[in-house]
Amino acid sequence: MTDITEQISNIEKEIRETPYHKGTEHYIGKLRAKLARLREKQLEETFKSKGSGGGGYAVRKQGDATVVLVGPPSAGKSTLLNKVTNAQSKIAAYEFTTLTVIPGMLDYKDAKIQILDVPGLIEGAEIGKGRGREVLSVVRGADLLILISDIQRPGVFKNIETALYDSGIRINTSPPEVNIEKKLKGGIIIHSNIKQNISKETIKEMASSFRISNGEIVVKEKLTMERLIDAFSRNRTYIPAIYVINKSDMDKNIGKKKLENVDIVISSKEGINIDKFKELMWEKLELVKIYLIREKEEPSTNNPLIMKKGQTLGEVAKKIGEEFAEDKERAIIWGSGSKFPGQEISLSTEIKEGMMVRFI
Repeated sequence: MTDITEQISNIEKEIRETPYHKGTEHYIGKLRAKLARLREKQLEETFKSKGSGGGGYAVRKQGDATVVLVGPPSAGKSTLLNKVTNAQSKIAAYEFTTLTVIPGMLDYKDAKIQILDVPGLIEGAEIGKGRGREVLSVVRGADLLILISDIQRPGVFKNIETALYDSGIRINTSPPEVNIEKKLKGGIIIHSNIKQNISKETIKEMASSFRISNGEIVVKEKLTMERLIDAFSRNRTYIPAIYVINKSDMDKNIGKKKLENVDIVISSKEGINIDKFKELMWEKLELVKIYLIREKEEPSTNNPLIMKKGQTLGEVAKKIGEEFAEDKERAIIWGSGSKFPGQEISLSTEIKEGMMVRFI
């Protein structure tokens, strides 16, 4: 592990000290590709290390979505968890109170949202310091991250972002629009209707660095070198995040302070902005509530079901049950998404908030 860490440090130094221009594009691209592969190897070795994942970190996902609270020690994560869920996470005024994952369940708009309180992230978490490897393992399985700090430490978000980024976790961004189809022969063929700042030769060089010798690469966005590397890397996870400043009750001048890139300021202890926080989670998770209408039943809101934005009625049927979905070909809908009450539509139709559905 030490050897890998030293290699990473040396490559990072070389990248910083090499001027970037057309003449060095290939060289820097190869360095960054090598750096990405070393970080992947570092992560693999970290998570294989003895003791990784023990002590309460095998958390089963429950409910309609899973949210993980990520922040430094003593940021008020436990207090927030206890405020919004049925959990009883231990609270104390010293660091590392939380030594295992503490789950809680928030009931909100008929959705069950699992919220996990994990130990505070410290510097070096991405290489296993503290409880880093275990925390990051839980984080990778989240549907939403709450990046939380207190009013005295708004600057720690940068450290958290670095730890997550170096662990292959990308927040508040989507995967690169790059399709890679490996083939047995023919070399590398690149297709793109967008003028790229990165040359095709560099893209081919990067593909080769990731052991892709033959295939078609279709690029549908203007790439940066970082996004190109992400497209080839195996361990990238894309998760939305909310930035939260806690303990606003400890600073009377909080309203006058300019807090950059912060989505909401709360006090979990005093309950300040907790309702707004719940609504923000709902919006960021992109949850959609629909209503199931049984055969011969009048349209109503008696049987809610929580789905995700962008899902189809076919996916709704499968969530109800594979056996249920087998013979369902069409649906009748009322309310949101319908042109008229009782409209018959195909199961490829995208669901809408408040839609009432009967499968036929």
